[in-house]
Amino acid sequence: MQIIPYLFFNGNCAEALIFYEQVLGATIEDKMLGADMPPDPEFGVPEDKKNWIMHAKLKVGDDTIMASDNLMETSAQMDGASVMLNFATANEAKAIYDKLADGADITMPWAATFWSAGFGTLRDKFGVRWMIGCDELPAEA
Repeated sequence: MQIIPYLFFNGNCAEALIFYEQVLGATIEDKMLGADMPPDPEFGVPEDKKNWIMHAKLKVGDDTIMASDNLMETSAQMDGASVMLNFATANEAKAIYDKLADGADITMPWAATFWSAGFGTLRDKFGVRWMIGCDELPAEA
């Protein structure tokens, strides 16, 4: 079994994918637009959403994140879920945290904690909630 996060956007999925490619060193492996869907009278894509992302696959290291614009309705902000990124060291994690923080709402500033040499949370400029941490243990007091 695999667990794959699936992120929904409101017309800015393509922009988000490019951002995550740059920030996470990810690769867009698959991308289909609303216009790529075969005609279906019961599930037609509105004309103004034909260039929205129907489905995309983003490869991040050995893992996958899938994403889409919601072609039929407006998606609410992602509440109740976060994407956790874990790194070997605090330096690696902090570098990604800082990049994701561009235009983000910082919910927990980056800091050492009692369980980790660094941890922080944020809601990025696309509304996705991220938790960034590392396996490196905190320095002893």
